[in-house]
This record gives sequence, structure tokens and C-alpha cells, in this order.
Amino acid sequence: MQPFSCGVCGQIVFFDNSTCLRCNSLLGYVPADRRLVALTPGDTYRQCLNRVVARCNWLVSPDDPSELCASCRLTTVRPNDDEVDAIAAFADAEAAKRRLLHQLAIIGLPIIGQIDDEEQGLAFEFLSSRDRRVVTGHDGGVITLDLSESDDAHREFVRQQLGEPYRTVLGHLRHEIGHYYWPRLVVDGGRTDEFRALFGDEQIPYQDALDQHYDADDGDTAWVDTHVSQYATMHPWEDWAETFAHYLHIRAGLHTAEEYGIKIGEPTASAARETYSPDFGVAIGPTVQAWLGLTLGLNAMSRSIGDGDMYPFVLSSDVIAKLDFVHRCVTATDPSGARRSVRPSSSSGVWRSPDRSARHG
Repeated sequence: MQPFSCGVCGQIVFFDNSTCLRCNSLLGYVPADRRLVALTPGDTYRQCLNRVVARCNWLVSPDDPSELCASCRLTTVRPNDDEVDAIAAFADAEAAKRRLLHQLAIIGLPIIGQIDDEEQGLAFEFLSSRDRRVVTGHDGGVITLDLSESDDAHREFVRQQLGEPYRTVLGHLRHEIGHYYWPRLVVDGGRTDEFRALFGDEQIPYQDALDQHYDADDGDTAWVDTHVSQYATMHPWEDWAETFAHYLHIRAGLHTAEEYGIKIGEPTASAARETYSPDFGVAIGPTVQAWLGLTLGLNAMSRSIGDGDMYPFVLSSDVIAKLDFVHRCVTATDPSGARRSVRPSSSSGVWRSPDRSARHG
């Protein structure tokens, strides 16, 4: 994520800022231009209707009839305003979603809402599991998130129970958006055979794979030679989604480092070259080498303040080949897509758009 500057006083400001701390100018993000602007008298941009409830700083263009910004209108189900704890978690989830959408726009992946394309479009449902069963996942273009994942204590407990190196709301959304893009990038892109050669046959029954995964020995670490995470071993679809999320993770980290002018010199650069050479023969090779160099430095910095590794992963040659496949799928897409407005309406238990009903579980 790049830094921005206040258009009034020049102070450095950041993606989530809605006010400049130096001159108190109102700030807003213009998704069409991917820039943060200062709102001045006579400005025709409008603030999103969710600027309070979702802490949203995205702006609506003057010719857009919607009261919601391009990010908020993709959310078709959310907690009601009187669910105080759930609303706070919802705002955190929306902040992560805005970062996801910003990155997807940067790398050129199309973002189309279900209001524009019911069959191919995307929607988000953010639900509290306090009074209902909520399963985080993707189904038919709808990404559902259990808002308990926004609670730091709960998320850390689950992370330790599952033995995960890290667990974030943004990571969840990156994983689920990978499921959304799979048929569009792989099947529609004519890459199914290559996918199966790398990830396995996705036609194997998902439930059988799920049962087998959770019955397996948790102490088996052989997966590190072939998969980016243990969960990726469950099914080829999950392997794709985990690899896709990791690809976004890498691209975001390198983009942030570049924008902030973070450069890795000796001896880290030499260590990265020894760890991995771009001569591996894949398009993503230079990216992986740059990433490993950066993370070697970041891990050393993290240890210097008494913390663990910031990036506790090992990228095997098999994983790099899968990341390369994702990279080639992503870079072959045509960045296009349109959005239209979704106007809010209220109902008992959840907020929803008028053209969709709540989906639970």
C-alpha cells in the first residue's frame, strides 16, 4: 500500500485516513483514480453513506446515483446498526475489503457486483455468529465472513488451535476471492489441464477430501515441500485459493516496500540469491527473489525487537511453480468491469440489499 499526501498541506496521509492530522482537511479515496484527495469547498465528490458505520472514506463520483461507494455496495448483508459489537467488527471487515479491492484494481482483476451480473458478479455478506451459525466461505460469487474473525482474541485462539503462522481478516478475504476467480481465470482461461497437473484433479468429491483432511495426522510436515500451507493439502480448490492469497500477499508486500523506498542491500541480497535464483525458469522468478530478499531483512528486523519471524514461510520449487501459474493467470486477464448502485433497506437481524436475501451457514 502506497502512502499519499494531503492535497492542501502536503502532509503524508494513509489509505484509511478520512482527515488530515495537520490541517484537518477532509480526505477521501477516489476508487476510479486510486488516489486519496482532500475535499475542498465546491468539490463535487460525495462521502459514502457508510462513512460512520463502516468507517468508510471512499467517495462517490458526482454522476453516480448511489449513496454507497463502489466498495460498500458490494456488501449485500451486514449486521443491523443496533448490534453494537457486530457493527464494530463489520467496520473492521469493510476496512480489509477496501484494501483487497484496491489491490485487485492495481493488478487489473475485474470487479463486478452481483447487481450488475447476477451469475458472474461478486457480493460480500458480513455476519455475526453470536445468534446464528455462520460459515466463512465462498458460494456462487458470494463471499461470507464470520465477523468473529475481526476479534483479535478469537482469531489468535483459532490460529493457535490450527497451527497457522498467521491469520487475518484480509487473509480470509484474499483466500475467498481466490475461489471466486478460479472459474474465471482457470476454466474460462482454458487452463484446466495445466491446473490439474500442478494442483491435482478438482473433480474429487470435496466433502470426502474435507473429512480426510481433518482425520489426518496433524504432525505430518511433508506438505511444506509441495504446498504453501497445510490447509492447501485438503483439496485442489483450497490449494489454489491458498496459493492465490499468498500471491496477493507477496504482491502487496513488494508494492508497499517499493512505494516506501525500502531497498534490501548486502548481505541480504546475496542471501536471497543463494536461497533462490530466477533462473528457475518461471515468469514469477524475479518477484520471488525480490520477495525473499525483503523478507529475510524483515525477519531479521522482527527478531531484533524480540519478536518472531514476520514471514515464517518456506517457498519450495513446487510452490513457486504454483505461484507462477497464478501469476500467469492474473497477468493474462483483461481489466474491465462495470458497477451500479445498491441502495440500502432494513430488515430484522441483518442489513441487506433489496435484491438479495440473507444466506446463512
